[in-house]
Amino acid sequence: MSSVDGDLEVGRHSLVKGEGTPPKVDVSGTVYVEGGCRFECSLSAENLDGEDDVSIEGDLEIRNRVSVEDGHLTVSGKMTARRVDIDRSLTVRRDFEVDEVDVGGRLTVGGAARVRKIDVGGAFESEGEVKAESVDVGGSVEIESKVDIEDINVGGKVEVAGGKVGSVDVGGSFVSRDSLEFQRIDVGGSVKLAGKSNGGDINVGGSCKVKGDLKFSDIDVGGFITISGSAEGAGLDVGGKVQVDGDLRLSEKLDVGGVAEIEGELAAQNIDVGGRLRARKATANARVSVGGSIETAGGVSASYIRIGRRGRVRGLMKADEVLIGKRASVEDVYAKTITLEREARARNLYGERIRLESGCHVYGEVQYTEGLTEERGVTLAGASKKVDKLPPSP
Repeated sequence: MSSVDGDLEVGRHSLVKGEGTPPKVDVSGTVYVEGGCRFECSLSAENLDGEDDVSIEGDLEIRNRVSVEDGHLTVSGKMTARRVDIDRSLTVRRDFEVDEVDVGGRLTVGGAARVRKIDVGGAFESEGEVKAESVDVGGSVEIESKVDIEDINVGGKVEVAGGKVGSVDVGGSFVSRDSLEFQRIDVGGSVKLAGKSNGGDINVGGSCKVKGDLKFSDIDVGGFITISGSAEGAGLDVGGKVQVDGDLRLSEKLDVGGVAEIEGELAAQNIDVGGRLRARKATANARVSVGGSIETAGGVSASYIRIGRRGRVRGLMKADEVLIGKRASVEDVYAKTITLEREARARNLYGERIRLESGCHVYGEVQYTEGLTEERGVTLAGASKKVDKLPPSP
């Protein structure tokens, strides 16, 4: 059999062999398959309408629609169609090009996939590149090559080899093994990125790990984020811990509930850390507020710096105004206005106006240009000095 003018009906458990090299069957109309059939050839038709399992041991070229009820479709070669509806699973060993595909179970593609819309109830796997407008999968997605997908909506986990994505909405985890361009990533569990990734917003309920550099708009992480390179973006909001091996530069706010460890320089409009901040140098255009401790080699500078109760600071602080909380301990401070609340400790203070509440202790110099206020019980290592000009800060 080589060609059929009209429709072709194939009975249950039939074996169809084509003609030519490689063997092929061309049907001008629709192929009706009752089920359990095998085509030892390539097949070309207007439509394919089947039941149970159907196997094509060659290419499948359907000009319009493929439908298989209560069964699986397996294609050993490449497959093309406009619309595909499979109740159970679809396996295509080579390239796959359709407009829309709806599979109740698993979709597996051995080559590249070019699909406008993918809707899979179970899992989607592809060894080649995937280009699609939308991918909607109830289970998991694993793509071994790069992707170009506008919208991903997956209930479980997603793993890709980098590429380009638009909107990503995943209930479990999202992994990109190479550089990724993205517009928005929203994941309930965890996110892992690699290479130089560049995009918009990231919203993660659990953790975010980046092996490489990252450019972004806003990131909101409920747990922790680690970045092995440098990062640049607008705002970063983390409930737990931030760890960056390079520089972190933000045009807006860094807000961390726990710990921020930046091996390089930190720069932002505002810096708000509930626990510990460590950086080579920290700079804020407006405000720095730390509830626990600060450790820097190059110091902290901002318009306003506030250290919480019992806080600890190692390194220089420079600002227009500095407020040191009760029982906190700091080193050198340069500011227009400096306030040490009760029982706070400092090494050297250089300011225009300095206020020391009761029980404060300064074990270095106190120099001021306008005024010094001392409450009872203040201890100074030496006499305070009113000067015409403060010494330059390091």
